[in-house]
Amino acid sequence: MDMSEQEPPQEGGDDQQGTRLEPHQIFDLARQGADVLLDLVDAGLPVDLADESDNTLLMLAAYHGHAELTEGLAGRGADVNRLNGKNQAPLAGAVFKNESDVIRVLVEHGADVDAGTPSARATAQMFGRELPEPGAR
Repeated sequence: MDMSEQEPPQEGGDDQQGTRLEPHQIFDLARQGADVLLDLVDAGLPVDLADESDNTLLMLAAYHGHAELTEGLAGRGADVNRLNGKNQAPLAGAVFKNESDVIRVLVEHGADVDAGTPSARATAQMFGRELPEPGAR
């Protein structure tokens, strides 16, 4: 999604004192694992919002190891298989970073182990890691 088309949501209750979030701040919230991001999505921020490199909020949360935020975004309909501009999938990034809780969340939400280049399957093989079976908890 093109950020130039998006109006960032306003945060805060006072119209005169409200804080306007810049696009980069919204993506920083995903990198930081900030739960407030889920409130923003609930208030209308597109769940599959992507930055200029086509990294979605879920991609950033997953890559930075935030399993709870990844779960919250996936539960709100974020596309767990959306590739970024480099043809990378969230699951492959989580495998690369060895984020086992994030891997589990993504697999539970239907992430495709063969999506992207390299795929999560290829990444796991490169590093001698096991992927959980779909439906495993």
